[in-house]
Amino acid sequence: MNKTKMVIQYWIRILKIKLGWINDFDKIVVNYVMFFINLFFIQVIIKIFKYFLTLLQAVIFFVLDTFRSSSKLRNTFNGHTWCVNSIDYSTFYGNQLLCSGSADKTVRVWDMDTNKQIQSFNEHSDSVNCARFSSYHYHNYRHDVICSSSQDKTIRFCDIKNKQQLQLFNGHTDSVCSIEFSSFNGGRYLCSGSYDRTIRLWDIETAKSLHVFNEHEYCVRCVDISPLQSNNNNNDNKNNNIGVIGGNGYTICSGSFDTTICVWDIETTKQLISFKRHEGGVMSVKYGANELRNTILSGSYDKSVRLWDIRSGKQIQAFNGHMDVVLCVEYSPFIIKNNNEVSGNSNVICSGSRDNTIFFWDIRSNRDEIHMIEGEKGNYGIRCIKFVLLKNRGKSDGQKSNDCDVNLFYGSHNGPIHVWG
Repeated sequence: MNKTKMVIQYWIRILKIKLGWINDFDKIVVNYVMFFINLFFIQVIIKIFKYFLTLLQAVIFFVLDTFRSSSKLRNTFNGHTWCVNSIDYSTFYGNQLLCSGSADKTVRVWDMDTNKQIQSFNEHSDSVNCARFSSYHYHNYRHDVICSSSQDKTIRFCDIKNKQQLQLFNGHTDSVCSIEFSSFNGGRYLCSGSYDRTIRLWDIETAKSLHVFNEHEYCVRCVDISPLQSNNNNNDNKNNNIGVIGGNGYTICSGSFDTTICVWDIETTKQLISFKRHEGGVMSVKYGANELRNTILSGSYDKSVRLWDIRSGKQIQAFNGHMDVVLCVEYSPFIIKNNNEVSGNSNVICSGSRDNTIFFWDIRSNRDEIHMIEGEKGNYGIRCIKFVLLKNRGKSDGQKSNDCDVNLFYGSHNGPIHVWG
């Protein structure tokens, strides 16, 4: 009897297991089907995302043909009485502001909405070589501050609203030619290049010079700091603190009258690369961004523009066409259409020269320039250029807003700042 009972209980347990599996079978099938449905929707979402990304790129980049066919001289800002050596742009608090530094020893601030000068600083005792809006003071204190470097060997920070000097950096023993803020840590660090043959890295928060790079043989005419890395979009990331130094892969590039371009590791302070193909002093250097982030653009006293590959340490292209010194270079927001298709990647660079022209070049070819803007008659060169995307900017003749919102600002030898758009 007990054996029979044990057998019956055994079969009941087996039956329950089988019935339970059968009862859960529909759940398994549903989960299986839902997996593939979710996979399908994920693929659809990815395609939709790529579509909108393409639309976004179409907003960020502009077709050069449109600019070339419809652009003209839109405006002129008068105030400086000598060479405009530097231009910078900012949208602090939604205001569209332009700042400029000049050989007339002044720094001026312009309101793009009213097209009027709103401030002027004359703290420097000699030519102002470079002027930049301070990203550090904006990110940390929400103050509109301009940083400027001068032939008087100093770097100064001035509050726009109160017209007050906030900081003064002394350390260079000759003219300070160029300054740039770090792309990380909310612009806490500043690098400067000088006629004293050195590059200095400054901590703005402590007002101290952190390191001096001194391997150039002649004056350092221009500097730049590599752009914010794609895997680190937080400007306030403390992992990028420079403690002599700790820049987590960020670099400085410098151009010198010794004809070389050097790339320096911020963390180790070591020189990584030295480009040596220019045959004259290097007047301007710029890091590329986005898909061109591993490139450096340069302009030189040898009248050439060159594009360099940081990874291989080699020259990519050389562009020849200017008849005089190339004073400034910029990566543009323009693209060139091929077979009526737009790639979404910027492929146009720009250069300004003492020959009073601005050339546009296709980075994929070293052929002749693809577009040229000639400066005003009587001007003795294009000293600096800046591409600016202006919001709600209308035409000066009262017509509807220009379809091409990108504007090219350039500083002249004689003093005026011209706007082409």
